[in-house]
Amino acid sequence: MKSQAFDLPVGDHALRVQRIDLGAPPGSPTLVFLHDSLGCIATWRDFPAMLAERSQLNAIVFDRRGYGGSSPFPPNPRTPRYLEEDAESLIELLSALDVRSAVLFGHSDGGSIALIAAALRPDLVRAVVTEGAHVFVEEITLAGIRDARETLRTTNLREKLTRHHGDKTDGVTSAWIDTWLSPDFRDWNIESFLPRVACPVLAIQGTGDEYGSEDQVRAIVSGVRGPAESLMIPGVGHTPHRDAPDTVLDSTTDFLSQHLQAHRAG
Repeated sequence: MKSQAFDLPVGDHALRVQRIDLGAPPGSPTLVFLHDSLGCIATWRDFPAMLAERSQLNAIVFDRRGYGGSSPFPPNPRTPRYLEEDAESLIELLSALDVRSAVLFGHSDGGSIALIAAALRPDLVRAVVTEGAHVFVEEITLAGIRDARETLRTTNLREKLTRHHGDKTDGVTSAWIDTWLSPDFRDWNIESFLPRVACPVLAIQGTGDEYGSEDQVRAIVSGVRGPAESLMIPGVGHTPHRDAPDTVLDSTTDFLSQHLQAHRAG
């Protein structure tokens, strides 16, 4: 396994990218990891490498704009369309990396971005795995964000985030908390994209997710056009790949093996 990190210019900014090369056969899809609202390459820890090894696929992990080692957020305030904009940015990134077939693994915001990208580019996205993705706003989500805001105020969480985001930390937390708690965001909904998602989808969520209910998973599985399945993991919160890594690795590997083999057979 080879790993390489570099900065890639995309439009008017640059994204920090990590490539994981397993020597997958030409034509194999590339695993692409999409982090959550406070995440970056580093917060995935060794999970991308483990899934790449299990699935024998090359992988890409990157910091979305505004996070980690990537360029800061644009100067204009974030709007309710920011996840659609990030999906469009993802498509630009994959084009710049000459990735023509992708399996998207998205956590939280990253899962929502993965679903939008699959709807926008069904020719590019071969499969989607979501963890704790949102397709509409719930009160449990807003309550969880309010709790996180208090945790930032009363604990050393900001210090921990600064290790990953540096002087972009306040922008990262504001982009998440202020956007989601804004009255303009209350009606945000991406369910209209789901019928355009034709690829296989695995929707994973913990039963103890503090940011969303099982209704999110039900909406995803019932809304997409392609084959879809759900995995609710008992006693796990919003980050299943950290809290139950073996379960997520096994389930994702089985899902990809089944559907990518079926695609090749077809």
